[in-house]
Amino acid sequence: MTQVSNASNATNDLTVIIDTGCANLSSVRFAFERLNANVLVSADFDVIRSAARVVLPGVGTAGAAMDALKQKHLIELIKSLTQPVMGVCLGMQMLASLSNEHGGRSEQNITCLGLVPTDIGDLDSKGLPLPHMGWNQIEVSDHPLFVGIENGSYVYFVHSYRAPISEYTLASSTYGESFSAAIGKGNFFGVQFHPEKSAKVGAQILQNFLNMGTPQ
Repeated sequence: MTQVSNASNATNDLTVIIDTGCANLSSVRFAFERLNANVLVSADFDVIRSAARVVLPGVGTAGAAMDALKQKHLIELIKSLTQPVMGVCLGMQMLASLSNEHGGRSEQNITCLGLVPTDIGDLDSKGLPLPHMGWNQIEVSDHPLFVGIENGSYVYFVHSYRAPISEYTLASSTYGESFSAAIGKGNFFGVQFHPEKSAKVGAQILQNFLNMGTPQ
């Protein structure tokens, strides 16, 4: 599936949302279209390679999501990308090395993309309801994704698994325990929250992402 927006930006300044088949593809695309981005949803190798920047979305379990990437032969392609690549929610977790969110498929950890060397585990909510769902505050770093975002800004989360605080943490939040609200290494980075559901703060983060990458 390749969906073309009606945005008027030059076609070479292209943002591609990888068509993983997950349920939040349209909401992410609409969020970029509200910013007048030239955006496609595609699983076409050449389209993805030629993009100025790439989004890896995801909802569901890590096991099912990685299986979907395997079925579409996208794993090695994603690993080879050199432009900015942003994972959203489960898409962020898929950038990690391992996840224990196997969805009952097995008792073994799920091998993820291994692009950010951290592991995904259960969120220790310390008795607070799971999933962690709703608005929560973030503490941000000086990463370009967070230009203009103040510490204490609120974004929207829906998750029960998390990346721990590590040297790859780009932003943090607390729900029971402190966890990584964003992680990254090199040109690969991701956010645990849903920027497309996070009002003006989310829109600013998406605009910051659009400001990255050199048009091809």
